[in-house]
Amino acid sequence: MDYQSPLAKARGLGSAKSGVGHWWLQRVTALALIPLSFWAIQFISLMIYSDYSQTVSWLKSPLHSAALAAWLIAACYHAALGLQVVIEDYIAHEARKILLVWLSHLTFSLLALVALIALFRILFTG
Repeated sequence: MDYQSPLAKARGLGSAKSGVGHWWLQRVTALALIPLSFWAIQFISLMIYSDYSQTVSWLKSPLHSAALAAWLIAACYHAALGLQVVIEDYIAHEARKILLVWLSHLTFSLLALVALIALFRILFTG
């Protein structure tokens, strides 16, 4: 049984459009965030219970800094994908929907950039 209109068939627009790729990216980032979150939790715990020099020396380890940078990137990307789904599901007006998706992606990209710059400043000036 076919539920597409002839116009949708001609344009090649199915019901999912690019949803499968989006779904997979969200699952991959979620899986990546599971082990990476242990580093983030350890880092937060270290910031709370240790002094600045001890935290910086822990962070200067290539494994710890790379894991934290990967967590920052994955978390911001995963959040942007999740918010995009919410916007697409609950905003009816098409122009507003496009604007909000772009704005959310820009916001999370800037957040990731600022966090990575802060991480690199600590690593190289620390």
